[in-house]
Amino acid sequence: MCGIVGYIGKREAYPILIKGLKRLEYRGYDSAGVALINKRDDLNVYKTKGKVADLENFCSDKDITGTVGIAHTRWATHGEPSSVNAHPHYSESKNLAIIHNGIIENYAQIKKNLINKGMHFRSDTDTEVLVQLIEYIQVTRKVPLLSAVQMALRQVIGAYAIALLDKREPNQIIAARKASPLVIGIGKDSGEFFLGSDASPIIEYTDQVVYLDDENIAVMRPGEPLKVVDIHNIALNPDVQTIDMNLGQIEKGGFPHFMLKEIFEQPECLKNCMRGRVVSRTVETRAMTDGKKEGPMQSHTEMGVVLSSIVDHRQQILNAHRIIIVACGTSWHAGLIGKQMLETYCRIPVDVEYASEFRYRNPVVTKDDVVIAISQSGETADTLAAIKLAKEKGAFIYGICNAIGSSIARATDTGTYIHVGPEIGVASTKAFTGQVTVLCLLALAVGKEKGTVSDKDYQEITTQLWDIPEKMKEVLKLNNKIADLSRTFTYARNFLYLGRGYSYPVALEGALKLKEISYIHAEGYPAAEMKHGPIALIDSDMPVVVIAPHDAMYEKVLSNIQEIKARDGRVIALVTKGDETISKIADEVIELPKTLECLEPLLATIPLQLLAYHVAVCKGKNVDQPRNLAKSVTVE
Repeated sequence: MCGIVGYIGKREAYPILIKGLKRLEYRGYDSAGVALINKRDDLNVYKTKGKVADLENFCSDKDITGTVGIAHTRWATHGEPSSVNAHPHYSESKNLAIIHNGIIENYAQIKKNLINKGMHFRSDTDTEVLVQLIEYIQVTRKVPLLSAVQMALRQVIGAYAIALLDKREPNQIIAARKASPLVIGIGKDSGEFFLGSDASPIIEYTDQVVYLDDENIAVMRPGEPLKVVDIHNIALNPDVQTIDMNLGQIEKGGFPHFMLKEIFEQPECLKNCMRGRVVSRTVETRAMTDGKKEGPMQSHTEMGVVLSSIVDHRQQILNAHRIIIVACGTSWHAGLIGKQMLETYCRIPVDVEYASEFRYRNPVVTKDDVVIAISQSGETADTLAAIKLAKEKGAFIYGICNAIGSSIARATDTGTYIHVGPEIGVASTKAFTGQVTVLCLLALAVGKEKGTVSDKDYQEITTQLWDIPEKMKEVLKLNNKIADLSRTFTYARNFLYLGRGYSYPVALEGALKLKEISYIHAEGYPAAEMKHGPIALIDSDMPVVVIAPHDAMYEKVLSNIQEIKARDGRVIALVTKGDETISKIADEVIELPKTLECLEPLLATIPLQLLAYHVAVCKGKNVDQPRNLAKSVTVE
C-alpha cells in the first residue's frame, strides 16, 4: 500500500522524486522519505513522519543534490508511523538504502538470526530486516549487490516491491517485485529510468514502461539498456509497453479534491467504458401483410454488446456451472449487483465472496466454475491470492480491473478493463460505476449467447445503458442541493442506509463512503431487515437514507419509511423523478431520472457519493486521504 518512486539519469533526482511522491500519496501518507547519492558518492537519507509536504520542509536545509535517488510514502504495516520507521532504511554500515512496499512474513525469524550474528537494528519494520539481510550476504559471501539481493529474496516469505541504492555502486538502482506492483519507465534520453508503484509518477516523462513480473529483478544504469533477471539469475527480455495515460488525468483540473473531480467524471468515464462494446447497427425489413413480404423496405437501429473476452473464450464462459465473484470493499458491492444481473439474464448461479475470506477456507471450486475477480487497482493482495487458489482448483478466471498491465490483468485467463482512467481519491467512485457497467455488459453478452435474455429485454437494457451518462449529468446538477443538505447532517454520529433488490448494494456502498471519509458510523441494510434489529436504533437523532426508486419493491420500501417516521426517524429519500407519495413523507428528497431497475444503481450511487463528500468537507476532513486508509491494498 506504500508508494515507491525512483530516478536515475542526467537530471537532478530530488524534484522528480518529490513530485512523484505527491502523485503516489494516495497509496500511503503516514510518513515519507528520500535517499539520494550526490556527486561525492555520499548516500543521504532524509525521512520524517507525516506527509510529503512535511518531508519537503524537513529537506529545505539539506543536501538534496544528485542524479540518482529513491523515495517512499508509507502506509504503516510493521512499526508505528514515525521518523525512525519511515523509509528509506539504511543497512547497518549505511552503504545501502532500501524502500519497500509489502510484508515480509518471516521477518521475525530472520531478524532473530541476524541479531544472533551481531547485527543491530534501528527500527521496528520488516523492511530494515531485508536490507540488513542483503548486506549480511553481501559482506559474508563477498558477492555483488545483485547476487546478494537474489540470495536474500530466495529466503524471504511474503510480498515485496523494493528499490535499493549502494553508495559503492553509485550509478545503479536495483529493483525487484513479488505480489506488489512495480513499473519502470524508459526515459527518452538513453539510459534514463523512472520507477513507480504505478505509472502516475512516470507519465510526465515517458509513455514507455516495463511492468515487472513476480520474482523479477531490474538493474538500471545510465547509458545502458534495462537489465531484467529473475531471482535465480536467468536473463529475461523486458516487455516494453506504451501506456495510454495523460498528465491531466492525474491532476485536479480545478476541483478542490480528486474525489469530487472523479465523481463528476463519471458520465464521460462510462462512455469510455462502453465505447466499442455497445454498438448499433441498422436493420432493414419489409412491412408484412397477410404473411407475405410487401411494401417498401423499412430500417431501424438495434443496439448490441460485443465483448472480446466472450468472443475469444465463448465455451469456457457459456458452459459455466457456476460463477464465483471475488472482491473486496467497493468492488464487492459491485459484485453483489453483478450477481443479480448475471443470475437474472444468464440463469447461472452466482456466489459473491470476500476475497480475504475465500482464500482462508477450503472453498468448493471446480473446473466448471468461472471466477470473476474485481479490483480497481488490479493489485489487491487478497484478490490475487483468491485467483491463485481458484486457478489451482482448475477454474477459469475472468478479471475486471482498471489498471492496464496490473497483476490481476496478467494473472487471469481473460477479462475486461473498465477504462475509467486513474482514480486518485482513496474513496472509490468512478471505479464502482465502471465495474457495475462492465458487469452489466457481461450479463447481456452472455445472456444473448445463451439465449436466456429476451430480445426485448436485451435491446431495452442496452439502449437504456447507453443513455445512462446523460442521465448521470442530470443527477450531478443536484450537487449544490446535496451540499446544502449535507450541512444539516454534519454533526450526526450515526447513519442508516436502506435499500432493496438492486438498491441494497447501493445502500452498502453509500454507508461505506460516509464511513471512509467523514468517520461517521454508518451501516447499510436490506430495508426488510430493518425490523430484525436496526429499528431499535432509530430516533430523532438517526438520519436514515432510503433508496426508493419506483420499481417492483416500491410499496415495500414505502412501508419501511412509514415505520421509520413513526419512530421520529429523519428520512433522506432517493426517489424517481415525479414521485408524489414518498416525497410527502420524507424529510429530504433527492429525485433521480427514471431508468430500468437493473440500471438504477448507476444513478442512485452518485447522490450518496456527493452526500459523503460534502459531509466530510463540512467536517473539515481530508477527503482524498482519509486516515488509516490507502488506495491500493497490496498487503493482507
